[in-house]
Amino acid sequence: MASFLVLFFAAFLTGMIALMTTKWREKDFKLVLVFAGSYLFSITILHILPELFADKGSAYSMGLYILLGFLLQQVLVFMSSGIEHGHIHQHSSHGMGNSVWTLMAGLVLHAFLEGTLLSKEPSLTGHHHGSETLLIGIILHKIPESFALVAVLLTRLNRGKTFFLLLVFALASPLGMVSTELLYHQNIIGREFTNILFGLVAGGFLHISTMIFFESSPQHKFQFHKLLIILLAAGLAIMSEYVI
Repeated sequence: MASFLVLFFAAFLTGMIALMTTKWREKDFKLVLVFAGSYLFSITILHILPELFADKGSAYSMGLYILLGFLLQQVLVFMSSGIEHGHIHQHSSHGMGNSVWTLMAGLVLHAFLEGTLLSKEPSLTGHHHGSETLLIGIILHKIPESFALVAVLLTRLNRGKTFFLLLVFALASPLGMVSTELLYHQNIIGREFTNILFGLVAGGFLHISTMIFFESSPQHKFQFHKLLIILLAAGLAIMSEYVI
């Protein structure tokens, strides 16, 4: 229940801040995005992938599921206009290709899938840690994601409709977590299915985090402050995984 509430309010409150904010600096937003991307990439490498490959029953085919998840995320990015990795389009609705419903479908499906990783039943195997590092990573990912969603929706919809869609988005990850636990407990899905599901999510995380890295350095210019933020986030991920 605690994870459900934390997941919901992480997305909802950040979106509400965006809904009430009239002025903000894109530079500061990008720095938060880089930190979140670095942490997400780090926990995927340090935590998720080792646990997925620790299950001998699916280790041989896990690479395929991760690759398919990477490709699936590319499709979702086309649908959502890249909001998962912080794209904010400051244009009128006439200049934006995807409809609101296409955008929301891609983003909600992405959020629902990432919530499945936090399911307590079944949990990822082969590791002495719980899901705390995953929860932190998903929360850090949702902060810029929710802000970007609201910023984009406000260019097309009024505040009332934007608030409703924010509420739908905020519920997606918690529902993904709860539904996976429920379906597994009812023996509707098994361990093999959840391994495939978790592999798809891991591939999606790799896509999102690497896209953030590429887009944060246009023309491949070296930026020392961004390097420090990346190293800080990676260091915190390492500490949370091996020290704390």
